[in-house]
Amino acid sequence: MSLEVWFALGQALGIPLRVEYGRDAAEDPFDAGHLAMQELALRLGREAGRGRTFELPTKPANPSLSVDVCVRDDAQRVLIIEECWNSFGSINAAVRSTKRKIAEAEQMAAAIGGDLGPYRVAAVWIVRDTRRNREILGRYPEVFASAFTGSSRQWVRALTAPYAPIPRELGLVWCDLRATRLSAWRAT
Repeated sequence: MSLEVWFALGQALGIPLRVEYGRDAAEDPFDAGHLAMQELALRLGREAGRGRTFELPTKPANPSLSVDVCVRDDAQRVLIIEECWNSFGSINAAVRSTKRKIAEAEQMAAAIGGDLGPYRVAAVWIVRDTRRNREILGRYPEVFASAFTGSSRQWVRALTAPYAPIPRELGLVWCDLRATRLSAWRAT
C-alpha cells in the first residue's frame, strides 16, 4: 500500500502515523572501531591484573573531557592514560589534549596515592594501523619522534605483560585493524 493509504488509515483510527528511517539493530555502532580498541585496552589491563576505567572524566564538571581508558597499576603505583585513535584530525590539538589529560590525571594520582605519595602518570596512544595513519606518521617524522619519546617496544610490553616496567615517556603503539593485538610503531 502507498504511504497515503497508511496515512488515511491512521487518521480513520485516530492513531497518528509515524514513518522513520532507522539503523539496522545488527549494524555496528558508529564508533565501533574506537570501541574495539578500547575493548582491547581494557582486556589487556584485566589480564595484567590492573584496575581499568572506561571513559574516565578528567574534569568531573565537564564529562566530555575524558580519558579513553585509564589503567591503574597498584604494584608499580602508576596510572596509565591510554588514548585510542582511529584516525587523526588535528595532531596539534590531540597532543595538547593528551598533555592536558596527563596534568589532570596527576591531580587524581596525588589523591589516590595517599600517605605513600602520588602515583606516577604515564600515557600512550594506541593508533589503528591503517595506511593513512602510517602515511601521516611518515610525513611528519620529527613531530611524532619529538612528541612520542617513549620506546614503542617497551610500551607494547608494558601493556601486554604483567609486571613489565611502564615507560615514563609518552608512547605510541599500533593496534591491528581487528583490534586484537598491539605492535611497536618503531624499532626503539
